[in-house]
Amino acid sequence: MNQASTFNSRYIIGISFISALGGYLFGFDFAVISGALPFLRVQFALDAWWEGFLTGSLALGCIVGCLIAGRVADRYGRKPGLMTAAIIFAISSIGVALAQTLTWFVAMRFAAGIGVGMASMLCPMYIAEISPAAVRGRNVAINQLTVVIGILVTNLVNYFLADKGVDAWRWMFGLGVVPSAIFLIGVTWLPESPRWLIKAGKVEQGKRVLDKIGSAVFVQQTFKAIEQSMVGAEKQSYKAVFEKSVRPAVIVGITLAVFQQFCGINVVFNYTSTIFESVGANLNRQLFETVAIGVVNLVFTLIAMWQVDKLGRRPLMLGGALGLSVVYIILAFLLQNHSSAGLVSIFVLLAISMYSMSLAPVTWVLISEIFPNKIRGLASSVAIVSLWGAYFILVFTFPILAKKLGAYGPFYLYAGICFLGFLFIKGKVKETKGQTLEELEQHLAGH
Repeated sequence: MNQASTFNSRYIIGISFISALGGYLFGFDFAVISGALPFLRVQFALDAWWEGFLTGSLALGCIVGCLIAGRVADRYGRKPGLMTAAIIFAISSIGVALAQTLTWFVAMRFAAGIGVGMASMLCPMYIAEISPAAVRGRNVAINQLTVVIGILVTNLVNYFLADKGVDAWRWMFGLGVVPSAIFLIGVTWLPESPRWLIKAGKVEQGKRVLDKIGSAVFVQQTFKAIEQSMVGAEKQSYKAVFEKSVRPAVIVGITLAVFQQFCGINVVFNYTSTIFESVGANLNRQLFETVAIGVVNLVFTLIAMWQVDKLGRRPLMLGGALGLSVVYIILAFLLQNHSSAGLVSIFVLLAISMYSMSLAPVTWVLISEIFPNKIRGLASSVAIVSLWGAYFILVFTFPILAKKLGAYGPFYLYAGICFLGFLFIKGKVKETKGQTLEELEQHLAGH
């Protein structure tokens, strides 16, 4: 089948990129705190507990955002959910920048987390629902690409703002209003998800969107498959997410989401300076490593986008989990023996490259694919709430573990978790490339 004549590729990629701007904002909020913390410690006289809570408050907001997004997406549509996330991003960026007290700052950071949580769930889901099966993996991975670009650009902006005086942190956060506004304008142009429209009884509107995406044959086949998958799809509650028929998919989704965090890589992103400080690297070297990590992260995310629909989800996930397990053991050994910063850097960047090519983008792809149409919104929110909960636990426990075990100690633990993750993926995760969302649903039902 000639892909070019079957699908309107430019249109599909265009709406995927606009939706994925939510990922850029996710990357912005994830990265901005690292550049701002030195200023915030002085501004708000932070102790260690408040520093941890201030950083982690984003994740707590994300959990709330996911729970809201699941309801909004299923009741009002994917598009209103994306617009709400964009408005929350814009308001919270200004709110954080103007904060005069620590309480207000944490409240606004929590609000920003609500926007991040909504976007982290709705952007991949929306892209999966408007993408034909043959390019769905690559298109959902666009969201991870924009997250990575958001992290890299924010790190560079922070670096250039760092010498602009004691209020530099206000500019770091306040500039978030620019991508927020671009995202909001872009979302107004997006069509609603055809799968949601058909589910909501707006059949003609749904067909019109499908018509823009692909050929008449594609519209006919997709519409028929969506209609069949909607049989018995009455209003769902969270109870439906844990019904026996869909439980295998939900368990896989939650486990992959938690594993993506407990594999430990965000410790490398968030505590780069702690890791390199433990082998005697100076501040300049630590800053260089954050930029190097950002660049490697971007390059290997692009490789993942190129390969996710060719190699498939399963080989990338298996390779990433096993590879990380091995690299962590070597990294822990090097840190334990105070090896040179250059040698440590090689294995840190190797770990980042493996994660960026596997667990980072592919987990989001799988979460957007494996749930049945009728509960996709609610089930995705449960999986992604689990992901943010795991992230909160990870970033909170690393400083405590590093203090008790040394900076190297936690990496032996993460190596063990990665090996267990490899065994889980080998036993429980099926390949999903090239299948429509409805075909995947039928395979699940046939379990």
